[in-house]
Amino acid sequence: MMELRTCVYSNIGKDTMLNQTLKQEISQLEADFCSALSDPSRILMLYALSENPLNVTELTTELGLNQPTTSRHLKVLRERGLVHTIRKGTIITYHLSDPRIIQALDLLRTVMRERLTHQAGLMEETVNS
Repeated sequence: MMELRTCVYSNIGKDTMLNQTLKQEISQLEADFCSALSDPSRILMLYALSENPLNVTELTTELGLNQPTTSRHLKVLRERGLVHTIRKGTIITYHLSDPRIIQALDLLRTVMRERLTHQAGLMEETVNS
């Protein structure tokens, strides 16, 4: 019976360490995912792809970027799972992986807009004081 208690107690620490490791891994995944959104061109690509699937040439034309830059950004988005590709012959078309990505971006824009409005209000109060 004594050995069982020792085993149970020793697992408590392991569960805590496992939970901490899991939290760290999840946080790293979230940071990697969000890092894909850290470039304005990639955000514009996501919005463009939310309207309809496009190939590299179409995205290059629509966003006014050069082809190597467009391809590099698409690689990041693809590696993070934000877009996926479909090949038809020699044409590779990029698709938004999940429409909720755009909903999340729109939510972030709303928060940012409200934050800027609040800061502008504080500046106006300071000027009028």
